Amino acid sequence: MAARQRPLSPHLDIYKKQITSVLSIFHRATGVVLAIGALFLAAWLVCVASDAECFAWCQQLLASWFGKLALFAFSASMVYHLLNGIRHLLWDIGWGMEIETVVKTGYLVIFLSVVLTALLWFVALRGGAL
Repeated sequence: MAARQRPLSPHLDIYKKQITSVLSIFHRATGVVLAIGALFLAAWLVCVASDAECFAWCQQLLASWFGKLALFAFSASMVYHLLNGIRHLLWDIGWGMEIETVVKTGYLVIFLSVVLTALLWFVALRGGAL
């Protein structure tokens, strides 16, 4: 029996990237970052509850360039995921489902994510928290 010739599914590279697909991928990626960050937050809480040596080690790690990069990624992911989640909740009640509104709110989420993350870090760095 001869193998049937079936059409191949188009590869992702032929699709034009749209704001909706990019934001959907970012939403999933930031969810992964938040899940991993929650594990590190739990580990940090264990260090806080244990002895001073463990807490000092955690604080030293967070003060390093890698720790600050991880904190930045976690906070940026949290801000983006929150704002995009609000956008999805508005869709759930039926608001903003028109293509034009979807695109505008997508760009608004990106803009507000950058601004609020920058503001968060400005306040944290100015206050000496980091």
